[in-house]
Amino acid sequence: MSTSTEQFADVSATTLLRFATAGSVDDGKSTLVGRLLHDSKSVLADQLEAVEAASLQRGQDAPDLALLTDGLRAEREQGITIDVAYRYFATARRRFILADTPGHVQYTRNMVTGASTAELAVVLVDARNGVVEQTRRHAAVAALLRVPHVVLAVNKMDLVDYAESVFAAIAAEFTTYASELGVPEITAIPISALAGDNVVEPSANMDWYGGPTVLEHLETVPVSHDLTACHARFPVQYVIRPQTAEHPDYRGYAGQIAAGAFRVGEEITVLPSGKKSTITAIDALGESVDIAWAPQSVTIRLADDIDISRGDLLAPSSDAPATSQDVEATVCHVADQPLTVGQRVLLKHTTRTVKAIVKEIPSRLTLDDLSQHPNPGQLVANDIGRVKVRTAEPLALDAYADSRRTGSFLLIDPADGTTLAAGMAGESFASAKAVAAGDDEDGWDF
Repeated sequence: MSTSTEQFADVSATTLLRFATAGSVDDGKSTLVGRLLHDSKSVLADQLEAVEAASLQRGQDAPDLALLTDGLRAEREQGITIDVAYRYFATARRRFILADTPGHVQYTRNMVTGASTAELAVVLVDARNGVVEQTRRHAAVAALLRVPHVVLAVNKMDLVDYAESVFAAIAAEFTTYASELGVPEITAIPISALAGDNVVEPSANMDWYGGPTVLEHLETVPVSHDLTACHARFPVQYVIRPQTAEHPDYRGYAGQIAAGAFRVGEEITVLPSGKKSTITAIDALGESVDIAWAPQSVTIRLADDIDISRGDLLAPSSDAPATSQDVEATVCHVADQPLTVGQRVLLKHTTRTVKAIVKEIPSRLTLDDLSQHPNPGQLVANDIGRVKVRTAEPLALDAYADSRRTGSFLLIDPADGTTLAAGMAGESFASAKAVAAGDDEDGWDF
């Protein structure tokens, strides 16, 4: 790989962290996010003044930092559908994109959206309640989505007298559960979001804890997911044929490189047709380049005039994925209406959408003990289960463990366009033994 590619990947990996927060209702997630933004000096003066004024109206002496995010709750009370709120902030050491996901069990589906691109998930637990079903559900979603770093934030330690024994018991239970799911890295941090203990500044009330604060961990956690090191994949979004006097024979295939790198002179295979050609030119930002890598948006030109349209996938001939009409995957069901055997759906994979039918639902995951409930017949909202789908046309799906971008898909209701389920092709959870063996010391490879 060229030096320029390595430099590009290194800069993007070390300066930006995408992370998601998750937690049950009243675990203090809004307060944690507010405290993180406030203590890292990421709140504008007028925002803080508004929070202080609202807090005084409520009879509170100190600003209620949860109000920095409670606008979402007000919107939900008005009946507005809430998905995921993204917040951007930065410190001297790193930039952050925070996906703040709702905590109620009925909004678990939204964690799938927030965590799908996250490199770290912060799972909150109320120290008084310990690990509950929603905690286990959040851990399972993080594991399914191959989020490589999970932080267990044991909140409200001030309400249990900052007891080390309480924290240790919760951390041990969660770590055991998440490890069985195959999560490669779990970091437990005792905090009090309300008082600010171990959020940005170390706590004087928990001198028995010698680990990092939440912000310190966010600033230093290694982010090494180099998309350029993955299998090269280019989903075609648009075919450019100007047919003008200036460009009479121009034929380019535009899109965003999903993973890997493409080079001029490289032989590629067009999927699902299987036809082959050679890259003659790559246009990026109006200029010709010899190499392009994920996630750049480019136009690729080929040596041969091949029937290529939106939804086709370009891949190096030496590393082309197999195509199949039979998809076996793990899905998180996100719709209110159930997913049933025999149901006709649309399957959207990258830029390709095809008709499909649910042939079988072999099992549904039981979150309490991670056992599989066989042949449930259907999946309802927030269920996690295995499905077998038959598509009308062949698809070039990678295993989700190899590529989050080209191993994922959506199941859609053809009647109204509602998203029914988010799917991850291939095996569901990573093997805990494989993680322990250190197959990838930095976590899952994307």
